[in-house]
Amino acid sequence: MTGPAAEGVRVEWAGLPATVRDAVEQACGSPVTGAVTQPGGFSPGVAARLSCADGRRFFVKAVSAEANPDSPKMHRRESRVLAALSPLAEAGQIPVPRLHAVIEEPPWIALLLDDVDGVHPELPWQPGQLAQVLAGIDRLAAALTPPPVEFTAVGLRLGRMLHGWRDLAAAGGADGLDEWSAKHLADLAAIEATWPGHSAGRTLLHGDLRADNLLLTGDGVVFVDWPHASTGAAFVDLVFLAPSVAMQGGPGLAGLLAGTAAGREASQDAVTAVLCALAGYFTSIALKPAPPGLPTLRGFQAAQGRITRGWLTGLI
Repeated sequence: MTGPAAEGVRVEWAGLPATVRDAVEQACGSPVTGAVTQPGGFSPGVAARLSCADGRRFFVKAVSAEANPDSPKMHRRESRVLAALSPLAEAGQIPVPRLHAVIEEPPWIALLLDDVDGVHPELPWQPGQLAQVLAGIDRLAAALTPPPVEFTAVGLRLGRMLHGWRDLAAAGGADGLDEWSAKHLADLAAIEATWPGHSAGRTLLHGDLRADNLLLTGDGVVFVDWPHASTGAAFVDLVFLAPSVAMQGGPGLAGLLAGTAAGREASQDAVTAVLCALAGYFTSIALKPAPPGLPTLRGFQAAQGRITRGWLTGLI
């Protein structure tokens, strides 16, 4: 839950240490003859499409703990998720890139994945492409219900993170907190406390859907970047997606819910609770200093906080 695509501090393939490049080429099984860096995202590392001498193509993403100490942890988590999902992807049951290798060359870690022949959705969002994405989300949810392997419930995995209103209430507010939030802080904290129960379900959630984690292909939508996977109610992915869509010219939360089976089946109380927790996260985290290597992150989070609070004003 970071935000829409932003220009990250990308490292070129040639900028990787030679030991990392050599290990990636060994995993590819062929020398790398070309590398095209992909823009966008927040990871302060390499994200490149590789061409190999034998004609095969791969995608590599690599980060160093020296740039951001948390980024390698995210890559390791994603590697565990994709290792579980790759057999289903191999069988064509889910549109997710397969994991080919994990390269550990401290302080660097690299993941070698399928290179997906697709493009990110056009921004501002186009109605036809958004409809394609929403249909893809429903199909993915159906394929991952029940989850192929057990993952932590979203209410447990994000329990400490989606605790913003309660943290602010315990602290008596914070400098920079907006007037509406300050006025309703006690009510917001109470609703937020109910979100783990309202988010419970038996679907494997992506957990961080946004335009730069989606690739449109001739066959539909491919879902990439899976470090935030957890189990829960299918509508939760739509609530998490909604702020970035609204920021990028698309409809609000109500439109996304109406356009999907998961959204139409969700209760208003459940949606309100999860939305409240998300708004509390964005509102509280945006008041903190930016993490190392991610200077643009807080601005995107603050913008999503304003959007989610706006949706909440009509619900509480």
